[in-house]
Amino acid sequence: MELIIFLAIGALAGFTAGIFGIGGGLIIVPLLYVVFTQMGYAPEVIMHMALGTSLATIIVTSISSSIAHQKNGAVLWAVFKNLAPGLVIGSFLGAGVAGLLSGANLQLIIGIFVIWVAYRMMFTTRHSIDQHSVLPSAFKQFCAGTGIGVASALFGIGGGSLTVPYLNHYGVVMQRAVGTSAACGLPIAIAGAFGFIFFGMKGQINVPNSIGFVHIYAFLGISIMSFFTAKLGAKAAHALSPVMLKKCFAGLLFAVGCFFLIKGLR
Repeated sequence: MELIIFLAIGALAGFTAGIFGIGGGLIIVPLLYVVFTQMGYAPEVIMHMALGTSLATIIVTSISSSIAHQKNGAVLWAVFKNLAPGLVIGSFLGAGVAGLLSGANLQLIIGIFVIWVAYRMMFTTRHSIDQHSVLPSAFKQFCAGTGIGVASALFGIGGGSLTVPYLNHYGVVMQRAVGTSAACGLPIAIAGAFGFIFFGMKGQINVPNSIGFVHIYAFLGISIMSFFTAKLGAKAAHALSPVMLKKCFAGLLFAVGCFFLIKGLR
């Protein structure tokens, strides 16, 4: 029964990620929080389990997404090489920071972040104008990667909500910013998931069917289904109004953010 639930979450997360053009972590984390709560897991580990498992599933989806973007020549590998070391270090450290925070504090942090993402989606417009990009030095990119990695591990996401605006700010055209961000999701997910496994095992977390803070059945079910349904979501997106889709998703994220804020303040 558990596996069926996780397959359903994967189907929804993948379709939502495809149709709204944003990483599935923002959908997976709140859904896993609800499911793990219903399964009776200890309140102090539920958020950590949701974050760690979300990052593990992003390993699979980022590989699929990166391959698709590479076929279109949309991945800037030179930028990826500069960002990747910082992303790895930051993601692992972020998992450690999450391990030190209480479940309530994590809920507050994630609630604020999700509301911020909702605000950006609702009120900002991204232009796909091919600007002349002038990226900062390799060291500054490394530092930026470290910051993005820490935040991504804390929020259980692949970093697209942070990497795309960062690259876009320096004039990288949207298609390449998104493609490069997809590739950057892989080191974030691998290092972050490993961090949640490591710190979970170090803390001697005893949750059935899990390794550290990563739930094995949830990882398998979500990864398998999201891999297929993301493509369906992407096709559906072309048949609907992008502006309306963004506003609907922003509304959903706002509700999720408020949910976590309320839970964290109790």
